[in-house]
Amino acid sequence: MRLTDTQTATVYQLDILLTAEARITVGRLGEFLFPAGRYVYTGSARRKLDARIRRHLSRNKKLRWHIDYLLMVGAAEVVGVRLFEDGECAVNQATEGIVVAPGFGASDCRRGCGSHLKFSGHWHQF
Repeated sequence: MRLTDTQTATVYQLDILLTAEARITVGRLGEFLFPAGRYVYTGSARRKLDARIRRHLSRNKKLRWHIDYLLMVGAAEVVGVRLFEDGECAVNQATEGIVVAPGFGASDCRRGCGSHLKFSGHWHQF
């Protein structure tokens, strides 16, 4: 996986710390129990990647994407962002972790990822 800058990146990962367990209804996807710990969310934006990431970092937004529901929880904080040139599913599949919310962020996934949110179970900085 190649880390890159915002000029060429189309894929991003958000490193999220959830400091307390949360039961969240994620739109039509349903209700899930998210254990406290570290999560990595993989997403993409073909255009305006900076704006997409700024939107994710904001708490003042309409709930649109699955990740919005998790990030609106008071115990959730984005603690890091990584940018890639590689494909979204390739980056996601190379990321270790456990799926706690099947289908999360993967509505349009055609590579069988199962979820674009991975739970690592513990917190450490990358």
